[in-house]
Amino acid sequence: MHIVLVTGLSGSGKSVALNQLEDAGYYCVDNLPANLLPNLISTLSVQSHSRVAVSIDARSSADFTKLPDQVAAFEQQGLSVHTLFLTANDTALIQRFSETRRRHPLSRAGGEHDVSLQDAITSERERLLPLLQISAVIDTSTLKARQLQQWIKELLDLRKTGLTVLFESFGFKHGIPMDADFVFDVRCLPNPYYDVSLRPQTGLDAPVQQFLQNQPDTDRMIEDIEHFLTRWLSRFEDDNRSYLTIGIGCTGGQHRSVYIAHTLAKRFIEKGLRDKAQVLVRHRTLTPT
Repeated sequence: MHIVLVTGLSGSGKSVALNQLEDAGYYCVDNLPANLLPNLISTLSVQSHSRVAVSIDARSSADFTKLPDQVAAFEQQGLSVHTLFLTANDTALIQRFSETRRRHPLSRAGGEHDVSLQDAITSERERLLPLLQISAVIDTSTLKARQLQQWIKELLDLRKTGLTVLFESFGFKHGIPMDADFVFDVRCLPNPYYDVSLRPQTGLDAPVQQFLQNQPDTDRMIEDIEHFLTRWLSRFEDDNRSYLTIGIGCTGGQHRSVYIAHTLAKRFIEKGLRDKAQVLVRHRTLTPT
């Protein structure tokens, strides 16, 4: 099992880090009391979870002096453990709390009466001090969320899972799908609907496919869409996108769009895109069989 412990100061980006790890396939637990960590790891190990990320911070009011010994015990059991400590300077933290207008978790550390934001930050630094010696420290004072995500990827050598690319056929007369990131209109191609024998069939049937393959513009359209996506998909992946939906529309969503969406998905699978991303195809207008 590979375990990542995410800790550090409130407002330093722990949620961004945990979301990044979740996207990379980790089973994530937020705000776990430190004394419950051994039981959690034991339970998840029995359930065959291979990658686990746990956020432990000052909200749990735990005795953090014991956590280094827990980490050492995990390593003696053969488990791989990385601890990330996210921090930022006081100016950055105060600005972030001011922008979000959220209360610091330790603002009531003095009992019934609130303490100042500055005092809460100072108290949190002192409370988390024992974790610095076992952690990789990332100062997020000047980092944007995307930069922090990239640093975590590089630090932990996270396996790049890539995009989930969905090719979705639809009919314009039924409306453009709301989830489409790109929409390609293929209504300019000859329509099999006007052939009485092809009308009841779909773009998944061989006679319709043969009809469209005999039209020179069909392959040109497919090649142009394929070239565009091949060029730009990696940029969306670099932008930390998890999903990209490519809408292919014709008039009714039964013939042309179905064939082209099916063909594009097949081509991207064949060229090896599946090694980096999942390729899916969905026909919005066709009745499931």
